[in-house]
Amino acid sequence: MSLRCLCAVCLVAALAAPALTVIASAGAGPQQRQPVPRPFPQPGNTGQDPVETPAERPATPAPTWTAETQQAPTETMLGLPIYPNATFITSYDAGRGQRYYLFGTNSSFQEMVAYYTVVLDERGDRVFDAPATHMFEVGRFRENEMAFPPGVTVKDYTWNGSDGYLNPTGGEPVRFKTVLQLVPPPAPQPQR
Repeated sequence: MSLRCLCAVCLVAALAAPALTVIASAGAGPQQRQPVPRPFPQPGNTGQDPVETPAERPATPAPTWTAETQQAPTETMLGLPIYPNATFITSYDAGRGQRYYLFGTNSSFQEMVAYYTVVLDERGDRVFDAPATHMFEVGRFRENEMAFPPGVTVKDYTWNGSDGYLNPTGGEPVRFKTVLQLVPPPAPQPQR
């Protein structure tokens, strides 16, 4: 059960990271560097420290996420069913040769749980009630080979009056009611 909680917490952290980046970069203006304090005068120093102005520093644009940076995976690639109207959000390296893939949908949490219950022929487990998070494990978790158990995690983003998960692409829909995390099993390693 603690492994499931860990997976759910990682999902929450991964989904919150792009939203926090957008919020932080939206409110951040140009920052000025503070001069380094020097306790003793140095020979040849006129007493004035050169101060770097913002115009002297090269402007580095903040990295932006675009849909072209990652291609949407297919069911064949993942070996897992993808809900028909789900929109690919992004994928992350989970470690140990695994990736997890995030999809958003405006279908309700209950519809997603019912869909995956039928498609995967498994009841799954409700790991959190608030916000509602349901996990379906589709393979055996091998701790020495995997970072996450293979499966599908469904999370409700309309909990507590929320408008949903903000679409990081800036496209339509603006927010997703439900987010799906698909974790395929890692590729088999060649035996030595």
